[in-house]
Amino acid sequence: MSNKDRIIIAGAGPVGLSAAYILAERGVPVIVLEAEDSLPQNLRASTFHPSTLDLLSRFGASERLIEMGLKAPTLQYRDRSGWHVQFDFSLIKDQTQHPYRVQCEQYKVNGVLLDWLRANSPETEVRFSTKVVGVTQTDDQVTVTVETSQGREEISGHYLLGADGARSAVRENIGMILEGFTWPERFLVVTTPVDFSKYIDNLASVSYFADPDQWFFLLRVGTHWRVMFQTDPEASAESLLSEENIQANLQRVLPRDEPYQVDHRTLYGVHQRIAPSYRKGRVFLAGDAAHINNPLGGMGMNGGIHDAFNIADKLARVWLGEADECELDRYERQRRPIAVEYVDKITIQNKRDLEIKDPTERAKYRAKMEETAKDPEKAREFLLRASMIASLQKAAGLA
Repeated sequence: MSNKDRIIIAGAGPVGLSAAYILAERGVPVIVLEAEDSLPQNLRASTFHPSTLDLLSRFGASERLIEMGLKAPTLQYRDRSGWHVQFDFSLIKDQTQHPYRVQCEQYKVNGVLLDWLRANSPETEVRFSTKVVGVTQTDDQVTVTVETSQGREEISGHYLLGADGARSAVRENIGMILEGFTWPERFLVVTTPVDFSKYIDNLASVSYFADPDQWFFLLRVGTHWRVMFQTDPEASAESLLSEENIQANLQRVLPRDEPYQVDHRTLYGVHQRIAPSYRKGRVFLAGDAAHINNPLGGMGMNGGIHDAFNIADKLARVWLGEADECELDRYERQRRPIAVEYVDKITIQNKRDLEIKDPTERAKYRAKMEETAKDPEKAREFLLRASMIASLQKAAGLA
């Protein structure tokens, strides 16, 4: 076998390694290229939905995530007055092996997947400190130019999967531009060991708080809580990340006599953007390289892993002669509409619901959520969408 007889994956995050995992399990030769010098330690995503856990359980990865993380069997929507509604994932236990979310830092799944590759597919090459700087292709192969500590090098293969994140070099080099918009405000995420559940009655591990002035949500991850805030679009990054501002925001969530211990803080811009196409010749895009959205609902990383399973299964079937080349065209037809109609639409609506300013509209929102939570069938439909089971079922039905 020549070095060209393989599939190239750019990016060793959850999306790229999930794809490598599936291909390697089917015996397809793979090389993974990662620009960083070690596995990415991105702290942003921390939610694994039931649908994603079902997919990852195919190789035992879900069990490891459950061991390292925290099960969240319920989901709450609240406001500062004490009002709240709760949704219990047990309502969809007939549709999933995992009727709960697992809260676990996304970088931990990278380690699980890489360990599996090293133990079960030592011929799969994962190269760090290998930055993609160019992509060219012909009718029968794709060539990636990479920059390493030893200089530039060309790596060729039959197909290339760009799973290299929101600033995807693969996407840039094939001339694909994400379409959509950027929200004017940035999101501030703060991590603290203070246990909010000791002070807020019946608080779920995943709780979204609506507020016309500043919404926030609380997310328990291990022994810590993450708090995400909407910020003033006119404020400077320095002022938003200042200790004074962070303490003031946390005190608004839960007033206490002493300052909060803050173990991590980050501020980032938020986008709703989707690539006009997920394929150009022998090059495919997945995850944040193909679509980015706000994190309200935890759909970004999960949607990316769903992309990875879809395209990797198709690539494996074509590689092994189980399907014709036209099978690969179905990837975009199945996954891009999901990004548009489910992920983008739902995450935008989640944000708008939390920041409603008009009192009458806020009352309507609360009434609607109460009605949905009280009606088992409506609550079930809500959870099928929130868990991304409905979007997987929709994708599977698209030709």
